[in-house]
Amino acid sequence: MTQFEDRVAIVTGGSRGIGKALSLALASRGTAVVVAAKTMESGGRLPGSVPDTVREIEALGGRALGLRCDVRADADLKHVVDRTIEEFGRVDFLINNAGAMWIQAVEATPQKRFDLVMDINSRAPFLLAHYCLPHMRQREWGHIVNLSPPLDPAVTEHVGGKVAYMASKLNATMLALGLAQELAGSGIACNAIWTRTLIGTLATQNLGIGSPADWRTEDIVVDAILAVLEQDPAKFTGNALVDDEILAQYKGVEDLSQYRVVPDREPTPMTWERWDRLADQAREKYFAAMTAVKPAGAANLSEGA
Repeated sequence: MTQFEDRVAIVTGGSRGIGKALSLALASRGTAVVVAAKTMESGGRLPGSVPDTVREIEALGGRALGLRCDVRADADLKHVVDRTIEEFGRVDFLINNAGAMWIQAVEATPQKRFDLVMDINSRAPFLLAHYCLPHMRQREWGHIVNLSPPLDPAVTEHVGGKVAYMASKLNATMLALGLAQELAGSGIACNAIWTRTLIGTLATQNLGIGSPADWRTEDIVVDAILAVLEQDPAKFTGNALVDDEILAQYKGVEDLSQYRVVPDREPTPMTWERWDRLADQAREKYFAAMTAVKPAGAANLSEGA
């Protein structure tokens, strides 16, 4: 068995964006993919659905199982893992891709908004790992990847105005690092991956965060995840990584021009100071208006629903 052939992956948020692109990339390499997301019908506010991704995988000659999954619901998370084992008999890769964003001050963050980002960005990865690990332990092999940032000490100076979101994402990184310690010697890896620049996903576009010249395509995240999944999980674990560093170190990729959204413009790397400025702009353009919408509407902020 190669790193990918005849493996089985669960990808949350696989109906669109990074999750869909990763699902297709894994399937093209021989991995059976469980597409777990909430959108089951096409033609909604955002393009893409679970059946759409499954059809595209099958058109490639791949194997796929599409499951409706609201990652905020414990029963849905357990069902995804149970059905994966029932259908394919194993789970080798767990990619916690589904995410939600809310950028507002504490006073402007109702409980349901707080619960939304914590449930999607932090709680769901924890519970999915909990349900997958017994099956990975049986084979003494597995990779878990969370999409969350490194624990840079400088972050403590840039949390204001986005406390709920940053807490939820940093919790996912703590999960990756803590699991790596708990699983040492088991053959199961857990790593976190983040991006050097903004990525031109539908969420980034809809929230008005930066402009196309600031963005790289989803492909850089997909290629970075694949590079991590190629590593020996018994040895490569407990890392909080950045996409371009992964590609340079493990794939020898130095020229990142192929990932530009605007072909002749190299995106500016994100710093915490720049993140503050872009967050202020998004808060004024989008999030302030959202405070007038009932909290359940925050579900529309999720990526790969």
